[in-house]
Amino acid sequence: MTFDHYFNAQLDALKAEGNYRYFAELERCCEKFPKAANHGPEGVRDVTVWCSNDYLGMGQNPKVIEAMQEAVARCGTGAGGTRNISGTNHDHLLLEREVADLHGKEAGLLFTSGYVSNWTALSTLGARIPNAVIFSDSENHASMIEGIRHSKADKVIWNHNDAEDLDRKLAAVGDRPKIVAFESVYSMDGDICPMEEIVEVAEKHGAMTYLDEVHAVGMYGARGGGVSEELGLAHRIDLIEGTLGKAFGCVGGYITGSAAMCDFVRSFGSGFIFTTALPPAVAAAARTSIAHLKESSSEREGQKRQVARLRAALDRAGIPHMPNESHIVPVMIGDPVKTRMISDYLMEQFAIYVQPINYPTVPKGTERLRFTPSPLHTDADIDTLVDALGMLWKQCAISHAVA
Repeated sequence: MTFDHYFNAQLDALKAEGNYRYFAELERCCEKFPKAANHGPEGVRDVTVWCSNDYLGMGQNPKVIEAMQEAVARCGTGAGGTRNISGTNHDHLLLEREVADLHGKEAGLLFTSGYVSNWTALSTLGARIPNAVIFSDSENHASMIEGIRHSKADKVIWNHNDAEDLDRKLAAVGDRPKIVAFESVYSMDGDICPMEEIVEVAEKHGAMTYLDEVHAVGMYGARGGGVSEELGLAHRIDLIEGTLGKAFGCVGGYITGSAAMCDFVRSFGSGFIFTTALPPAVAAAARTSIAHLKESSSEREGQKRQVARLRAALDRAGIPHMPNESHIVPVMIGDPVKTRMISDYLMEQFAIYVQPINYPTVPKGTERLRFTPSPLHTDADIDTLVDALGMLWKQCAISHAVA
């Protein structure tokens, strides 16, 4: 048997379970967000995208586009190397100062993605702090889990958003160095952590706090610094990690914290040392996006209005959605085949694109459609979506209790 035999057998099993992932072939179009051209089997047509992580449409912002174009004309396309070998550009350092300022920290450090920033930072901290124990929220992102695993440090998983459970488990390890890793906004359920309680417990035990703000930067706080800024807690958190690829509309990740900590990860983190740096044009565009959202709240306010409007419309239509305080609106289906079917039908019949979220992204039995309204979705877009979803809801006879 060939290796392809093994590959195909497992892919066939994935398809039979309803968990095989089909990708929509989209072409983003300037000045048309959230519309995009879908290159489907029947040809090319415009669809409305309802699941983009470009939460505020900043990837289409004219100032951000202009900054990238200017930097390409000035610097060319790529960085030319790793940060260590010819790849550190002035635009990188300006962006690192920008993200440090965003979170009120001494320093920042850039990575090629949010996944890489989590993986590198946690693996480096866990591996090089002697006898460290990492305490990981049970719902942490795969990038955090992989970083902790790669560190080979002892790991303790605490119940999701449960500060009392964290307190008990921190106490159980005595005076060993402790790192508490958690997220502000959890991307699939859209729930927000009890940050002040977690920080207080960590401080009580002398633990380092590691906060992933990837789904919150740009979105919360007076300047878009995330939930930690909105709650006035950023100064009490040791490391704040974020992404440039969601609300800021670009690509890349970063960490912020003390100058010593950022230099430590820069000097020992393999995920930073051995990879080509972000293109300077990306850094220039991201810095422009962050600077804009520090001064402008209109995008955040418009986004909140449309989230509230979508939730109210779903309520009127009798379509249950998971309650939370964030910008993420999960509509629970609970079956991978039905989730895929509804997604396909929305695309084919109504030119509405929302990706089905199935295992392993979420546990089996919690399959869902995850909607992310933006300030650029119109009231008519929302009405069209809810009308279409309501029709399909009745046809599929879906009954699912939302916890």
